[in-house]
Amino acid sequence: MLTLTDNAADIVKKISEGVADPEQSGLRISEAEDGTEAGLTLAPVESPEPGDQVVDADGARVFLDKAAAELLGDKVLDAQVDPDGSVQFGLGQQA
Repeated sequence: MLTLTDNAADIVKKISEGVADPEQSGLRISEAEDGTEAGLTLAPVESPEPGDQVVDADGARVFLDKAAAELLGDKVLDAQVDPDGSVQFGLGQQA
């Protein structure tokens, strides 16, 4: 199952605060639906979709659709905030 670093958990919690219900909200990672190339999209959402895998890391909630859960099952999500305020997410292999 996907794990989160402390930095990623803090950033996911901050992103989720901007959604209507912070207690149920989280960051959803799903397969890109543009049909042009493989990829994942990230978006703050109010709640998981039916069938989503829910990862809860110290109150930071990440929802993974089936494709994302399969792809990220052995990964660690990290994040950092750039000096200009933009968030950069990265993936690493679990130890």
